[in-house]
Amino acid sequence: MTKKFFENKQACFIDAFERVHRGEVSLKEAAHRLQISYRHGRRLWKKYQAIGKDAFVHGAKGKTSNRATAPEVKQAVLARYQQRYADFGPTLATEKLLEDGFSIDHETLRLWLLEQGLWQRQRKRQGHRSWRERKAHFGEMLQMDGSFHAWFEERGEVCCLMNCVDDATGVTFSLFAEQETTEAAMTLLWKWIENFGIPRRLYSDRKNLYVVAEEVARLAALEGREEFTQFGRACHKLGMRIIKAYSPQAKGRVERRNGNLQDRLVKELRLAGISDIAAANEFLYGQFLEKFNQQFAKQAHEDEDYHWSAQGIDLAAVFCLEEERAIAKDWTVRFENQSYQLKPVSKYASAKGKVLVRKRLNGELRFNYGGEDCNYEIQEARVLKAEKKAPDSLKRAPVKRKYVPSPEHPWRKSWKK
Repeated sequence: MTKKFFENKQACFIDAFERVHRGEVSLKEAAHRLQISYRHGRRLWKKYQAIGKDAFVHGAKGKTSNRATAPEVKQAVLARYQQRYADFGPTLATEKLLEDGFSIDHETLRLWLLEQGLWQRQRKRQGHRSWRERKAHFGEMLQMDGSFHAWFEERGEVCCLMNCVDDATGVTFSLFAEQETTEAAMTLLWKWIENFGIPRRLYSDRKNLYVVAEEVARLAALEGREEFTQFGRACHKLGMRIIKAYSPQAKGRVERRNGNLQDRLVKELRLAGISDIAAANEFLYGQFLEKFNQQFAKQAHEDEDYHWSAQGIDLAAVFCLEEERAIAKDWTVRFENQSYQLKPVSKYASAKGKVLVRKRLNGELRFNYGGEDCNYEIQEARVLKAEKKAPDSLKRAPVKRKYVPSPEHPWRKSWKK
């Protein structure tokens, strides 16, 4: 209850008993209006007659609470906050202070920080959007997005944190990468599948990493086929459907999770002294994500897990980059500016067919011809024969001169005999 509430209540009691004193109402009527018993009204009336309006002031007013924190503890907490957690919010700061041996409620710390002018809440108000209820089952839909941020502050370069969040529970998996690339998205989804299974749907934005452009998809549909990105093809093989979000608010769960991590994870990395991607990923899966999910994940409305089992699926063959290449008559293939000699599958020369090149995330190459992988070896670069250099005189263009017939040329002789 607020201070204003007690002040209003005190004013009502004073007014009622002043009216009793003037004889305008009886003590019984005053007690009924104040919603107290007649017996309690008589006690207050005697107190009012003895000391006046001060009878309705609470006896603990102006006194220190028996549950108040000792001043030296308060000073120690504020000193530790300013020394180590100066830009932390009250909730996160109380969690870190507990690790330092200070047990304090986040609301108490918030009031102390406001009192000292050390913290101020900045509210971001946006227009209202319709609310969408969470999915009912774990694994029914996964939201994925990349968040570019100064994760290492001034200690390192700006990089991208790939995030995937389950819509029903809020369970989060993350991965640091230099950019929001196909390989990073595939690696993160692979980690999720290894831990939980294959989700039914994936909700993402319309970047060409996840889905093809609408014009490309429309032209492919007119030709009776479906066009995929490399990541979309991998999801299609696993039976996952990608749903396109047309605004950041549509996939609000992963967007809000990005905000949580930009606040908490940045500070955790600072405390741990981490400033590179490899160490940050080790920190994520070593301790941070498990603790983070224990604190922020929710129970799904339904107990049934909607993940499909990935048992028997070669995920390394699914999460790879596929490209089609032409085979020369001598069974050679060019890929990424390098020639590869395939082992011929017949004694005849290739009829310039097509081979499917699969590059796995670990860099391994597979050449698939006619549904089977072919053995291959790297072919050394062909050395072209050096051309003979012609003399400079021969390289010059010949000068065209006017033709002059000789004196004895038939043209100079008369036709008359």
